[in-house]
Amino acid sequence: MRRTVYNEDHESFRQTLRAFIEGEVVPQYEEWLAAGQAPRDFYRKLGELGVFGIEVPEEYGGAGIESFKFQAVISEETARAGVAFGGSGVHVALCLPYLKAYASDEQMKRWMPGFVSGDTMFAIAMTEPGTGSDLAGMKTTARLSDDGTHYVLNGAKTFITGGVHADRVIVCARTAPPSADDRRFGISLLVVDTASEGYAVGRKLDKIGLKTSDTAELSFTDVKVPVADLLGEENKGFSYLGQNLPQERLGIAFGAYAQAAAAIRFTKQYVQDRTVFGKSVASFQNTKFELAACQAEVDAAEAVADRALEAHDLGELTAAEAASAKLFCTEVASRVIDRCLQLHGGYGYMNEYPIARLYADNRVNRIYGGTSEVMKMIIAKSMGL
Repeated sequence: MRRTVYNEDHESFRQTLRAFIEGEVVPQYEEWLAAGQAPRDFYRKLGELGVFGIEVPEEYGGAGIESFKFQAVISEETARAGVAFGGSGVHVALCLPYLKAYASDEQMKRWMPGFVSGDTMFAIAMTEPGTGSDLAGMKTTARLSDDGTHYVLNGAKTFITGGVHADRVIVCARTAPPSADDRRFGISLLVVDTASEGYAVGRKLDKIGLKTSDTAELSFTDVKVPVADLLGEENKGFSYLGQNLPQERLGIAFGAYAQAAAAIRFTKQYVQDRTVFGKSVASFQNTKFELAACQAEVDAAEAVADRALEAHDLGELTAAEAASAKLFCTEVASRVIDRCLQLHGGYGYMNEYPIARLYADNRVNRIYGGTSEVMKMIIAKSMGL
C-alpha cells in the first residue's frame, strides 16, 4: 500500500542515511556488539551528518524542523539494516524535548553547540534501584547549599541508556519532601556534568538485547550541581516528565513496527535461499501462509504507526492514542518476529543471523516507556472504565 506519511525531503534523508549505515555502521557492527557499545567517535559522525540537529531550533545551530518523521526514518533504516545507533536515540528522542521545553535561552546557548555536533552527549536518569516505574518514590536528593549557589546531589540510578558515554545527564531528584496531598511534589530536573566530582558510572549492564546500547548504573556522592543547571522550575519535575511520554511511546511504537517489517525482509530472503528436501523453504505452503499472515499484521501496524506519527506532528497525539499505538505495534512485533525466527529453524537461534538479534532487541519494547499492562490501564481510563 502507498504511504503518504513522508515527502521528498524524508526520502532524500532516507537515501543519505542508508548510504551512511552501509559505509559507517555495517562494516564495524560486529565489533560494536563484541564491545557492548558503539564507539564514542561514532556520535560525532552522526553530528556531522546532521542527525542531532534536525529538531534543534535554528537560533541554536539546528535545522529547526518541528517533526518527528525524520526520527521515524532512522528507526526504519536501522531496523532494515539490522543495526542500531548505540545509545544515541535517547540524546534526541528523550532529552531534546525537555531541553527545548524547559531550558532557558542561556542554557540552550551553552548546551546546544555540543548537542548538535555530538561532542556533548545527553542521557536522562529517572529509574532507581527498587522503585522501577514509581518515579514519585525516588530517593535521590538534591539539597540546596547554604549559600544558594549549587545543589548537593546524592543517590543512585539504574537502567540509564547512554549512561556510559554521556557528558550531561538530566537527573531527576528530590529537592523537597512530597506534600501531604501530592507525593509527586518536590522532584526537580538537574542537568549534571558527568565530569563532576562524586559522579560515578557503575556497571555497564549486561542486557539480553540492544547490545550496542551503553546502559549503566549511576551514583552520586555529594555532587555539586550549579543552580544555573536546574532545568525548568524547582519541584515541578514530575509534571515535566509526563509531557514527553506520548512522543516517547510513539518512538517505541514506530521502532517496533520497523523491526517487524525488517523481520519479514530478513526471513523472505532466508527462505528463498535455504533449501530442504530439494526445494526452497519459500516454496512450502506453510512458509507462504506464515509470511502472508505476518505481512498482514505489519500492514496494520504500519497504518497505526503512521496515523500516530501524523497526529504527533500536528500536535494532536493524545496520551491514550500513544499508549494504544505502543501496545498494538509492540505486541504485533513480538508475534511477527517470533514467527519469522521459527521459519529460520535452528539458524534463527544463532546470533550471527539478524533475526536472532532482532528477537532479543525487540523484547524490551513491551517493558520500557511503560509496560503493556500500563498501556492497557491508560487506554481503559480513556474509555471511562
